[in-house]
Amino acid sequence: MKRLELEKPFRKKSKKLLQKNPTLKETFEDLLNKLSNNPFDPTLHTHPLTGELQGKYACSLTHDLRIIFKLYDDIVHLLDIGSHDEVY
Repeated sequence: MKRLELEKPFRKKSKKLLQKNPTLKETFEDLLNKLSNNPFDPTLHTHPLTGELQGKYACSLTHDLRIIFKLYDDIVHLLDIGSHDEVY
């Protein structure tokens, strides 16, 4: 099991997102649990990023919402959350 670390921008954006869309709360919590257990769980659609975001990964919260993170040994470092266009 990996430890999750949330960057300040990630915390702010996720809090705001969940306030606007309270129905996402359960999906969001499920995703964080899966990331902690296995960041490459097939249901997360985790993929490595390229270009300026090389060395980071993205996974899907919904069809359009993505979470950007970086892996360090036993830590999943959550960096950003938002729509596809916002985070890429």
